[in-house]
Amino acid sequence: MALPKRKTSSSKSRKRRTHYKAVMPGLSLCPNCGEHKPPHRACQSCGFYKGRTHIKEVEIDEVTEEE
Repeated sequence: MALPKRKTSSSKSRKRRTHYKAVMPGLSLCPNCGEHKPPHRACQSCGFYKGRTHIKEVEIDEVTEEE
């Protein structure tokens, strides 16, 4: 079985990894309310998807401060 003659230097391995980067997910606009949403998903703010309201009640979690 073949083995490398020398250790791969850190600069060489980092140059090879330059194309591995985080990509921002694509977003589209909701035609009903205009909010940004992931494509092919119901809107988080109004529940609208493909011309209909699919989520009847959109729950908003509010943090209440107790003293």
